[in-house]
Amino acid sequence: MKKALQHYFTTNNTPFWKNLLCTFVAVLTVLLPPVHLAKANILDAFGDFGVKEEVELGKKFSILIKSRMPIIEDPEIVSYANGILKRLQKNIPPQPFPFEINVIVNDTLNAFAVPGGYVFVHTAMLLEMEHESELAGVLAHELAHITQRHIAQRIEKSQKVQIMSLVGMLAGAVLGATTGNGGEVASGLITGSMAAGQAALLNYSRADEREADQMGLIYLTEAGYNPKGLSSSFAKIRRRKWESGSNMPTYLSTHPDVEERQNYLADRVASLPMELQNRPEDDARFKRVQTLIRSQFTDASTALSYFANQEQTPLVLMGQGIASARINKVKKAATYFDKALEGAPKDYLILREAGKFHYTKGDTKKAIFLLQKAAVRNPEDLMTLFFYARLLNDKGDAKSAGTYYKKILRTLPEDSEVHFFYGKMLGQSGDQFNGHLHLAYSALYRNDAKKTAYHIKKAEALASNQKQTSALELIKKQRDERAAYWK
Repeated sequence: MKKALQHYFTTNNTPFWKNLLCTFVAVLTVLLPPVHLAKANILDAFGDFGVKEEVELGKKFSILIKSRMPIIEDPEIVSYANGILKRLQKNIPPQPFPFEINVIVNDTLNAFAVPGGYVFVHTAMLLEMEHESELAGVLAHELAHITQRHIAQRIEKSQKVQIMSLVGMLAGAVLGATTGNGGEVASGLITGSMAAGQAALLNYSRADEREADQMGLIYLTEAGYNPKGLSSSFAKIRRRKWESGSNMPTYLSTHPDVEERQNYLADRVASLPMELQNRPEDDARFKRVQTLIRSQFTDASTALSYFANQEQTPLVLMGQGIASARINKVKKAATYFDKALEGAPKDYLILREAGKFHYTKGDTKKAIFLLQKAAVRNPEDLMTLFFYARLLNDKGDAKSAGTYYKKILRTLPEDSEVHFFYGKMLGQSGDQFNGHLHLAYSALYRNDAKKTAYHIKKAEALASNQKQTSALELIKKQRDERAAYWK
C-alpha cells in the first residue's frame, strides 16, 4: 500500500523549515511578554542541530504553551486526540522521539507542530470539522512537518542558533498571526530573539507545504481514513472565512497558496482507487467529543442556541444539560440529563456527566448510583473515577479514594484539579508533606506562581527523609522550567 500511495504522492524538493512557527504558533491568541533568552549557545556544544537539540526545543516550547494557554485535561477528549495520533503514527516511519498531542481551548482555527514531536490543536478546529477524517487530515499534515524535519533542517543550515532564542521566535510568530496588534509585539520578540536574517526562517516554503500535503495524505490514507479528509478540511476552513466575512482563518493564512493546494490534493485523491475514495466515515466518537467541547469549553449560551437547532438525541440533551449547569439553570439541566438518560440509559458518557452534575448540586445518593453505573460501563474512564474518588473521600474512605487519585495521575500527571483534591485529602488525613506537595503541583499546573511557592515552602519545612527531598527537587525543577515563561 505504501509504495502505491507514494507513486501518487511523489515529491521532488528538499524540505526547508520555513513557517512552522507561523503555522502552528499562529494558534495562540494571547499576548506573550518577551521570553527570557538564554546565553548558552547549544550549537557551540553540539556543532549541529541534532535530535537532542530538536527535542530540547520542542520541550521548551511545549512548556511555554502550557504556561500560557488552557490545555484540556478531560480524559475523554485527551484519549480521543491520542487515539487519532497513534492511529496516524502506526504508518509513519520510526521517529527518534515520541509524539505528544495537546488540545488547547481557543476559538481560533489552528493546529501546529514543533520539532521534537509536539502537536497542538485548537478546540475550534475540532468543532469546525464535519468528519474525523478531516481532523485527522489536519493532524497528518502537521505530523509531516515533524517527520520531514522542515524546521530542524532549516536550523541546521543556519550558523549559531540558541534554543531559547528559537523559543522566542516561535512565540513571536504566534503573536503576529493571531492578535490584532500582534505584528508589533511579534516583531519585537523576533528581533529580540535573533538577528533579522535568522528571523527570516519563520516561514514554510512552498516546497515544505507541498511535501507536508503529500506525506500527510499518505499518512492519512494508510491509517485507514477517507483520503478526502485533508482537502475537505481546507475547504471547510476557507468556507468559514467567507461566511464570517473575516480575515482568512489562522490555519490557512499561514499556509501559502491554499486554494491551489486544495485543488492539487483533490486531484491527487481523484487518482486513487475508488475503494479508497469511498471509505466510510466513522464519526461516532468524534461527535461525542464535539459535544463535550461545545458544552464545556465554549460560551454556554451560544452552545445552548446551537443545541436547540439540532435533533434532540441523548447526546445533544446531555450537551444541553452541561451548558445549562454552567449558567446555573439547575432545574433545566436536571431535566435535560433525565431525558438523556431515558434515551440512553447505558451510555457511560451520559451517566458520567449526569453523575458529575448531581454530585456538584449535592445529591450524593444519585451521584453515587450514576457514577457506579458509568464505572461499570467503562472502568477506564478517569473522569468517572475522579468524581467517584471524591465521593469516597466525602464518605470517609480516604484510602480507597487515594488509590483512584494515584491511578488517575499516572495517566494525567499534569491535571491540576486531581492534584488539588488529592493534596487536600492527604492533608486532612495527616500527611502534611505530600498534601502540600500535591497542592504545589496543582498550583504549578494552574500557573499560579505565588501558591506554588507557598506550598513548596510548606513542604520544605516538613521534609524529613531523602525521598521527600528528592520529590522537592523534582517539583522545583519543573517550577523553574515554567517560571521562565510566567508573567
